[in-house]
Amino acid sequence: MPTTRRTPGASAVLVWAAILILYLAWGSTYLGIRIAVGSIPPFVMAAVRFAIAGAILLTAVFVLRRGVISRPSLREWRDSFIVGALLLGGGMGAVAWGEQTIPSGITALLIAMMPIWVAVFGRIFVGQTLPRAGAVGIGAGVVGVAILVGPSLVIDRSLDPAGIAAIIFSPISWALGSLFSAHRARLPGDPFLATGMEMLGGSAVLAAAALVSGEIGAMRVESITTDSLLALAYLTVVGSIVAFTAFAWVLRQAPLPMIATYAFVNPIVAVFLGWLILGEEIGPRQVIAGAVIVVGVALIVASGARRPRLQETPGSPAIRSATSDDVAAA
Repeated sequence: MPTTRRTPGASAVLVWAAILILYLAWGSTYLGIRIAVGSIPPFVMAAVRFAIAGAILLTAVFVLRRGVISRPSLREWRDSFIVGALLLGGGMGAVAWGEQTIPSGITALLIAMMPIWVAVFGRIFVGQTLPRAGAVGIGAGVVGVAILVGPSLVIDRSLDPAGIAAIIFSPISWALGSLFSAHRARLPGDPFLATGMEMLGGSAVLAAAALVSGEIGAMRVESITTDSLLALAYLTVVGSIVAFTAFAWVLRQAPLPMIATYAFVNPIVAVFLGWLILGEEIGPRQVIAGAVIVVGVALIVASGARRPRLQETPGSPAIRSATSDDVAAA
């Protein structure tokens, strides 16, 4: 399987520029999704986003690396489809559907739980070790979620229960996809090729969800706003293609602990942009809950438990470039 290796010679400025792209691009995808689903049905939006991004990536791979990479086998196509279905179909589809009613800042904080779910399912399904710090991190994450959404679901009922359920399901599906990718899947060694195939697989699942749910039949093209179209274009180009390229490059230039800091910065960026642009509320409860969740994630990341290869946030494309000993970033 492909491994992450550091390539000497890249300047610190370029490395941090790439990491800054991850901070801003992936942190802003939650805002982009919230705006896009304002007038585009969520499954349709996500299917179109990943179909375009996947097609562009695969075209670039076959044009630029023609004769260098081997043609994917049927097994690789099958496993790429499964990974794409879990990461993008379940992970991204649930985020897009849930953000119809759930603020982008709260969504980002709940998605930050992904490494915690990876640790839980890794222990259950593949017997990965879970140090004491990791167990404490899981507990902290659960407490943070309870602080964040508990009062709004039980007391004032200001949050849609179905939307919260969808957002919580997203990192669960992402964690399962990460575990399958790390321990069972046979994927192409080239990360761009693997990601493009996963995007097309996820797009097919999302398109099927749009058809079954009636979104395609009920959608009216004339009702789609310019803001939603611009947000979709931003998600496709910046959130997927640009950010993925930066991530694939910086993986070979910098240590993973440095790169994985985006797991902690993305929720902060998402909460700030939601407040700044959409006027989403940031109260003491959100701040406390966010801090508790980030601490829990930090304990998981720092605990040294064996984890699947580095995967990206549900706002970003699937990455298969690091080994199972590397950190699982949110």
